Amino acid sequence: MSDLEAPLRPKRKKIWVDYFVQFRWIIVIFVVLPISFTFYFLTYLGDVRSEWKSYKTRQKQHDENVKKVIKRLKQRNPSKDGLVCTARKPWIAVGMRNVDYKRARHFEVDLSAFRNILEIDRHRMVARVEPLVNMGQISRATVPMNLSLAVVAELDDLTVGGLINGYGIEGSSHKFGLFSDTVVAYEIVLADGTLVRATKDNEHSDLFYAIPWSQGTLGLLVAAEIRLIPIKEYMKLTYKPVVGNLRDIAQAYSDSFAPRDGDQHNDDKVPDFVEGMVYSPSRAVMMTGKYASKEEAKKKGNKINSVGWWFKPWFYQHAETALKKGEFVEYIPTREYYHRHTRCLYWEGKLILPFADQFWFRFLLGWLMPPKVSLLKATQGDAIRNYYHEMHVIQDMLVPLYKVGDALEWVHREMEVYPIWLCPHKMFRLPIKTMIYPEPGFELHSRQGDTQTGQMYTDVGVYYAPGPVLRGEVFDGAEAVRKMENWLIENHGFQPQYAVSELSEKSFWRMFDASLYEQCRRKYGAVGTFMSVYYKSKKGRKTEKEVQEAEQAHLETAYAEVDQPVE
Repeated sequence: MSDLEAPLRPKRKKIWVDYFVQFRWIIVIFVVLPISFTFYFLTYLGDVRSEWKSYKTRQKQHDENVKKVIKRLKQRNPSKDGLVCTARKPWIAVGMRNVDYKRARHFEVDLSAFRNILEIDRHRMVARVEPLVNMGQISRATVPMNLSLAVVAELDDLTVGGLINGYGIEGSSHKFGLFSDTVVAYEIVLADGTLVRATKDNEHSDLFYAIPWSQGTLGLLVAAEIRLIPIKEYMKLTYKPVVGNLRDIAQAYSDSFAPRDGDQHNDDKVPDFVEGMVYSPSRAVMMTGKYASKEEAKKKGNKINSVGWWFKPWFYQHAETALKKGEFVEYIPTREYYHRHTRCLYWEGKLILPFADQFWFRFLLGWLMPPKVSLLKATQGDAIRNYYHEMHVIQDMLVPLYKVGDALEWVHREMEVYPIWLCPHKMFRLPIKTMIYPEPGFELHSRQGDTQTGQMYTDVGVYYAPGPVLRGEVFDGAEAVRKMENWLIENHGFQPQYAVSELSEKSFWRMFDASLYEQCRRKYGAVGTFMSVYYKSKKGRKTEKEVQEAEQAHLETAYAEVDQPVE
């Protein structure tokens, strides 16, 4: 068997859950889609109502809501009440893991009112927003001003709080880093009810660097100031087909945005946006985008493609046409480009509704798409949820750019999931070691994409049913995830915590660095008040007693490396 050849697997006997999943589209069409559309519409009306209010009014309401949070926290009796948790229902989270950590708490704090844009500061080029503001809401407000967040995660529903405390990436991350790297300041309510503002150079700078990836376990985020950049009305997008083996695809991907001469700061050589889609072990399409003015886009001979219309082909299928017709260029309205994957949820929509990509469905019912992820989760019981954990992969592998070829071959061999999403991001060299960090000494190797200020990483997005499952063969999803996590640890990679994880606590802190995080947990009183990030990410049900006992044992972390500032 060659290195790329997938192992032979026996056929799997179908059970009742298989048939339920096969016909789940009935529930999605007649229940989930109508409710989702109603929810989206009512949310939109709420956003419009908020936009009618002045910034001064929104700030006043924000201050009042922060006082309520502080009052609520101060009402907590540590000896009697459980761990602090937001009042949001477990199924509402966009992430795919079971949020059973909600069971391991009894003290809720309601943050549902924190969904307003507080200010768009053109002078400072900063947007000050509350944590439940989502990407669709903020792009709707900023793009007409020819402004945008430096990193706009593709799905409309993703919130600022989730992207900061968890994980956020986009096609511009090779320039600006992850979503959390674009934050200028955090406003956090600590365990004792104190409101602090953390920046990289004030007295709470340690908290500023510890917040990303902490999953809300250091304090309650009530506002954030996020970097804005100037933009233009259109995205000039170039689609370039790639045919070859997975190593060839990985190299073509690197070449699309990382000049081999190392001139990573040259705007003529480095595009504004980068994205790759691998459709099979031998076929891929690389997309690079540059902002373009309305005047340029509308010049005679240029093609404008408004991909946001409900009846348009799904974006990943449209991009795949480059494999037949060759390289081509088109202009897409900027906001529609930002949210190009929303309607079809990348390619997950094909599994949810197998015929939803057909023209007749797109034309008649495409305006109802996408189904709200939280409602999909709400309509599945434990059996369906466990089925998806075993028979479905939704994972992101963050790997150094020079190891993308290795990662693609590993995914093909162990999972056979296609399409695969590729998106680069610059992992900055920071003055202190955070939960994720570049490889030690990366700057000495002068690898493609790396600079003295940061190492180039790539998100290898693996979202779909594995090949063995589609062929009706036996597949152990939990074991595949365990292998993936071990591979990431061995290759200095990272797994975003929204995904289902099989890591033990020891392995979790081998993947991530705990030193700064644990230091801040103790300094800011989070221990015994908020659940630790491992237990919040841990798969399976957690009891209050289990978590509290773990908190006591975790006062001195056993698995973290000694914190060493980067020289």
